[in-house]
Amino acid sequence: MFFIDTLELEGLGNRSYLAGGAHTAVAVDPPRDVDQVLAMAARRGVRISHVVETHVHNDYVTGGLDLARLTGAAYLVPAAARVSFDRTPVHDGDTFAVDDGLTLRALATPGHTPHHTSYVLEEWGSAVAAFTGGSLLIGTVGRPDLVEPRLTEELARAQHASARRLAAELPDETQVLPTHGFGSFCSSAQADGDATTIGKEKAGNDALVQDVDSFVSALLAGLDDVPAYYAHMGPANAAGPAPVDLTAPPVADAADIAARLAAGEWVVDLRTRIAFARGHVAGSFNFEADGKVATYLAWMIPWGKPVTLLAESPEQLAQAQRELARVGIDRPAAAATGEPADWISAHEELRSFPRATFADLAALNPYEHRIVLDVRRDSERADGWIKDSVHIPIHQLHRRQNELPAGVVWVHCAGGRRAGIAASLLDAAGRDVVAVDDSFDAARSAGLPMVTGPRADS
Repeated sequence: MFFIDTLELEGLGNRSYLAGGAHTAVAVDPPRDVDQVLAMAARRGVRISHVVETHVHNDYVTGGLDLARLTGAAYLVPAAARVSFDRTPVHDGDTFAVDDGLTLRALATPGHTPHHTSYVLEEWGSAVAAFTGGSLLIGTVGRPDLVEPRLTEELARAQHASARRLAAELPDETQVLPTHGFGSFCSSAQADGDATTIGKEKAGNDALVQDVDSFVSALLAGLDDVPAYYAHMGPANAAGPAPVDLTAPPVADAADIAARLAAGEWVVDLRTRIAFARGHVAGSFNFEADGKVATYLAWMIPWGKPVTLLAESPEQLAQAQRELARVGIDRPAAAATGEPADWISAHEELRSFPRATFADLAALNPYEHRIVLDVRRDSERADGWIKDSVHIPIHQLHRRQNELPAGVVWVHCAGGRRAGIAASLLDAAGRDVVAVDDSFDAARSAGLPMVTGPRADS
C-alpha cells in the first residue's frame, strides 16, 4: 500500500506532497521551511529517500536542497534546469525506486518552464498519481509567461502538448496532484475544485478540450499581473537557497520603531485591518497576518529593504516570519508584540482612519468632493467599475500615490483586505482616507453609478 500526504501552503496558494510506502518516501516541491516535511515523514515513520523538483520555481524559495542535505536523499531536478549545485539530473523516462512496488517515473512536460517535468507514481507498474507541478492543474494549467517574454507563446503551445501527453499516457483514474492553482499567481486561473483525476480533466480542462490555437489565444489573453518578487525567486532557486533561519528577530521597543520609521524602513503591522484602522503607529503599514501577507508584502516592498514586524502575539509573529521566509524575506530586522500603545512613546499618539461600506459611499452628498480609488488588478476591473473612480492596482500604489488628486480618498478592492493595505499606505503618507471594507458586489446594489467593462459585455 502507498500513501500520499498533502502539505497545504495557503499563503503561497501551493501544495507540496510526501508520498511513499512502508519504509521510504519522496518529497515533491517542498517549501523553504522543511521542518513541516520532516514532521510529516516522522508521523509516517518513513525515511525520505528522494526530494523532487518539478521545475525551478518562480513563486517561492524551495526547501529542496536543504531537505536533501538533511536527509541524505537524492535530489531530483530536471536535467535541463540551469542550477549551480550538485543534484541528480532527471531526463524524460527516468525511473526511481521509492519503496517496495513503488516507482517514480519522470515525464517531460514543458510549458510552465522549458524544463518542467512531471512525476508519475506507479504501484507495481500501474500509474496511481501524477505530480504535475505547474503543468496540468485542476481545471487549468500553469502560466507560460514567467520565464522570458519572447518564449511565452512557444511555452503556451508546449503547455497544451504536455497536458495532452499526460492525458494520453495515463489512465483516467490517475490522481492529478499539482503544486500550483490554489491561489498562486503561477497558475493561469484559480483551481476548479480541490481534487481531480485525468478523466475529470479530459472532460473540462481547456488544454484538453480546445484546439491549440484557441487554447493559446485564450490563455495569453487571460494572463494576470506577475508579482514583482518573482524576479528574485528563480535566481535564488537556481543558485541553491541557504537553509531557512526561523529564530526570533531582535525585539524592538518604541524608540527603535520610531528610529526605523525615520530611516525609511518598513514597519508592518500584522493585526487585522479592523484593529489597524482603530489605532496604529503613524507611518506603519497593515498587512494582515491571516491574509496573503507574504505575497503582497513581497510584491510591494522595495527588495532588500529592512522590515520590522508588529504582532499581537509571538505565535502570530512566528507564522508571519515563516511565510516571509518562503519568499526570500529571510530575517525581519526587528519585531515587537503586544498592543499599539506598547509601540509608541509617551508623547506620541496613535493614528486611525474610518472604515465604511459601499452604501456609505453612495449616501454621500453628490456635491461633496471625494476620490474613489479602485486598487483591484486590471483583470478584475475589466468586469466593471464605479464611474469616475481612479484605478491604481494595489501593487503599484506605493510608487503612484502622487497621481491621486487632493481630497478624501475612499479606497476599495474586491472584498476589503487590499483596501486595508492601500488605506494604510495612504494614511502613512498623510492622506485622509476611508477604507471601504465591503464586497464589490454591493457597489451596484448600493446605487453607485457603474461602468460595465468590456469583459462583462462579452
